[in-house]
Amino acid sequence: MKVTDLWREGGKPTLSFELFPARTEKGAASLETAIDELAALQPDFVSVTFGAGGSTRQGSQELLQKLQDEKGLQVLAYFACYGLGPDDITDILDGYEGLGIGSVLAVRGDTPRDEGFEPHPESLPHASDLVARIRSRYGFCLGVAGYPEGHVEAPSREQDLEFLKLKVDAGADYIIANYSYDNDYFFDFVERCRAIGIEVPILPGVMPIYSVKMLGILAGLCGATITDEVREGIAALPEDDNDALVEFGIDLAVRQCAELLRAGTPGVHIYTMDKSASAVGVVSGLRAEGLL
Repeated sequence: MKVTDLWREGGKPTLSFELFPARTEKGAASLETAIDELAALQPDFVSVTFGAGGSTRQGSQELLQKLQDEKGLQVLAYFACYGLGPDDITDILDGYEGLGIGSVLAVRGDTPRDEGFEPHPESLPHASDLVARIRSRYGFCLGVAGYPEGHVEAPSREQDLEFLKLKVDAGADYIIANYSYDNDYFFDFVERCRAIGIEVPILPGVMPIYSVKMLGILAGLCGATITDEVREGIAALPEDDNDALVEFGIDLAVRQCAELLRAGTPGVHIYTMDKSASAVGVVSGLRAEGLL
C-alpha cells in the first residue's frame, strides 16, 4: 500500500491510527485487545512507531507483520535513524521491503535515554539525509513529520519550515503533522507550507486526552500548546474523575476532526497510545455526523 494512493482526487478521507510495540507482558495483552477493537473500525491504515536508537526494532517489525498477516490491515512503518549505522539502516529497510510494506515515515528520532548509548559514527544527523538515502535505493512511498507549532529543537518556526522543505525536496511524498489542540495551528501550517512550495498531502495528527499527567508530558515533548479551552474544560470537570476527562477528550477530538475533515484534509491520524476507547468514541462521533 502507498498511502498517497488513498488521497487521490475524489477519494474519501482516510482514517488511521498509530500504535507502538508493547514493552511488557501486561502491555502486550492490553495492546492485543486494543488492536482487535481498532481493527473493527476498519481503518485505512495503521502506523507503527520505531523506538529511539532502534530500541523497538524487532518489536516494530513483529507488530507490523501481525497487523498485516493476522489482522489484514494496511500498515505504515515508522523509521527513526538517529544512532544507527549504514548496515543497520539497510537491514531494517530490507526487512520492511521483505514484509511487503509500501509506505514508510522517515524521521530522525529522539536521542535514546539509555545510559551509555553511543550513536554510530556514521549515523545520519537529519531526517532529510534519511529521506535522500531511502529515495536513492528503495521504492517506498515516503513520508516525513511536520510540526504546526514548530519542532521543540528548532530555532524558529520559519527555520523549522525550511527543514521540512529540505525533506520534501529530498523525496518525501507526504507529511504527517504533529497534533495541536487548536486547528488554527494546523491550518496556518498548511498555508505556510504551500507558500514556500510544499505541495505534498499533509495529514493532521489528532491526540485525544488520556490523562492530565500524559497531557503535560506529551505537550512538553511535542511542543503542542495546551490551550485555554483545554485548561478551562479540565478545570470544570470533577476532580480526579478520569472517566470524565476521557469523555471530555473524546468530545474535543470529535469537534477537532469534524472541523479538519470539513476543511478538506486528506483524513485524520489518531494517536491511540495503544488504547482503543477514545479512538472508538471519536470515530463513532464522526461517523454519526457522516464524516467518515
